[in-house]
Amino acid sequence: MNFLLDEVARATLRLAEAGVPSPRTDAEELAAFVHGVRRGELHNVADADFDALYWECVARRAAREPLQHITGRAYFRYLELQIGPGVFVPRPETEIMVGWAIDTLRAMDVADPLVVDLGTGSGAIAISIAQEVPRSRVHAVESDPEALIWAKRNIDASVHGDRVTARQADMRTALTELDGRVDLLITNPPYVPTADAAQIPPEVRYHDPAPALWAGRDGLNMIRELERVGRRLLRPSGAMAVEHGDGQGIDIPPLFPEEAGWRDVRNRKDLAHRDRFVVMRRADDWPSGHYERGERT
Repeated sequence: MNFLLDEVARATLRLAEAGVPSPRTDAEELAAFVHGVRRGELHNVADADFDALYWECVARRAAREPLQHITGRAYFRYLELQIGPGVFVPRPETEIMVGWAIDTLRAMDVADPLVVDLGTGSGAIAISIAQEVPRSRVHAVESDPEALIWAKRNIDASVHGDRVTARQADMRTALTELDGRVDLLITNPPYVPTADAAQIPPEVRYHDPAPALWAGRDGLNMIRELERVGRRLLRPSGAMAVEHGDGQGIDIPPLFPEEAGWRDVRNRKDLAHRDRFVVMRRADDWPSGHYERGERT
């Protein structure tokens, strides 16, 4: 075994002992970061003594600091994003929801689809849609000013960023000027139950921003609010996708009832075949927004 692989193996053991869920992958990602290459290019790196930086990075990861905070980068679909403290780290599960949104937009008979991403965080969802759906216009909303800095940084770095507009606002009240006009609304809202705090991995519990995580004892407080937001923003036949946590799939479809003008409410699964996000449409014959549940204006 060459020296590099031997050091990665030692780092893998150390991370495994610390309880890191993917020790080999993370040890390789850290090695790639130190050498300035992608993980798949490590075999091209010549044998050389790792300097102290590698083991400093391994120690930080063993202390359960997120890998993305150490390397400063996260991968999402076809994007490499800048990531650090103060912003939610995008997850692979969310890529499946974004794929559904992209397919849905491509199937729409709309020349310039209007999209809203509520709780944009790093901007991963908004930028992916702008990149993969030509002529789409995406409004990215984030309430946390620190997270918004990261979103704007990633938007500015993207060649498709000119079609993404980011603003600081409460997702429950934002974008009233778009009421009844939005083709697709997508959101990865806070959905972690405060009752589950003790079971949340330390990378999440201590490093992801609290406003992006917690949503009441059952985790559904914000999603309940978003039903009203969807009714306000979406045009008739407009589509919506809402990510949720494990075990919440059974509770969310009833929050979007037919009598409030919703149709085609379905749970969709993630990479592990678990319910991960709910999709729905506004009924064709219901006007958007300013009415109470089940009452037309």
